[in-house]
Amino acid sequence: MIVVVLVSIFMPVALYWFLKSATNDLHNEAMREQAALLANYLMLRPDGSWALDLPPALHDFYSPAYGRYAYAIVDETGRVLFSSLSDHAPLFAVDSRPPQIAFLQARNGSAVISGAVLPHEIAGRTVWVQVGEDLAHRDVLMDDMVAGFFGHVGWVTFPTLLLLLAIDIVIFRRALWPLLQASEQARNISPARTDVRLPVDTMPREIQPLVLAVNQALDRLEQGFRMQREFTADAAHELRTPLAVLRTRLDTLSDQHATTALRQDVEGMARIVGQLLDIAELDTLTVDPSERADLQAVCAEVAELIAPLALAQQKDIALDAAGGPLWVKGNADMIYRAIRNLVENAIKHTAPNTTVDIVVKPEGTVSILDHGPGIQDEERQHLFRRFWRRDRRRTDGAGLGLSIVRRIADAHGASVVVENRPAGGASFSLRFALAE
Repeated sequence: MIVVVLVSIFMPVALYWFLKSATNDLHNEAMREQAALLANYLMLRPDGSWALDLPPALHDFYSPAYGRYAYAIVDETGRVLFSSLSDHAPLFAVDSRPPQIAFLQARNGSAVISGAVLPHEIAGRTVWVQVGEDLAHRDVLMDDMVAGFFGHVGWVTFPTLLLLLAIDIVIFRRALWPLLQASEQARNISPARTDVRLPVDTMPREIQPLVLAVNQALDRLEQGFRMQREFTADAAHELRTPLAVLRTRLDTLSDQHATTALRQDVEGMARIVGQLLDIAELDTLTVDPSERADLQAVCAEVAELIAPLALAQQKDIALDAAGGPLWVKGNADMIYRAIRNLVENAIKHTAPNTTVDIVVKPEGTVSILDHGPGIQDEERQHLFRRFWRRDRRRTDGAGLGLSIVRRIADAHGASVVVENRPAGGASFSLRFALAE
């Protein structure tokens, strides 16, 4: 568009300059021919005087009544021999006696005279023939061409420019439309959707090598993600068997105190293995838009499961929800895992002899409230990272719970809000879209 605009501005200026130059060349050639014609009618008498015998048509051509053209003839001394002007004056200064033809301009009153001075020699004596044209009376056709050039070209150029811009926009939009569609598809590519590929056939030929290279890179990335997921899942499955055997052997030990401590360690390991399996499953999770879950029933199930764990640690758990079901969009099993991880995290950090509250609100929000130390500002950006723990010395977790919560929330298009409670403790809230 910038090039079109610049060309549209430059072309009229260039054309005007060429037209002006051509007009001046034509004018100078006409003045030279007129001077040469006048010189042909100039004669030197035997007594040494000069005579100019113009035919009637040429005499009328230079008459003051016509006023468009004029002539004057000057000798070596600067004396005006002949002049068509009423005051018998020269057209140009009398000292303008060049050795060869010259083109000059002079002002005569309010008129601007443009013409030529041509030296002419007869019998060894030289005179200078001056011819000129009043620019105020130039040829009407040529004058209109030059004076009205910008106006005429402007009326043609402006619509042409708009038409070119419209055509360019249509062409570029049609050419770039496949790229826009591909960019929309590329936005869907994520670790959970590594199967998406950009279309090749609809792309312009110049873009197809780049699209092919991108798709090949996505193939390699998908293979890498698949190997990682398979390794995580296989490792977790392999660990389940020795953990089950270890639980069985613990039951045969006679030292109950050591058995209890070892059993707690085994349960912690089993929880980590379960979280690893959850992560492997979440990496391939896609939520059906038609799925829905009863958020209140899911929270009640979580509270029922976690209650013994809370009581064993001298902590309570409470559910605050309305009486009827609350349907939200999402997979019930995955929502259950997210809420369970939040509640387990709250039980871990809340103070003894306090209560962890599960609050279900009608707008599709579930909040887990604890009475722990709260969340520091510098910790917020690390909360949902895998394997991040506030206290590295603790061995009752691997730092996977909150990352699982974030992944489940993202898969459901849900929001996660973390706040500090005014009375102390933290509040983790998940908000799901209500089902119809």
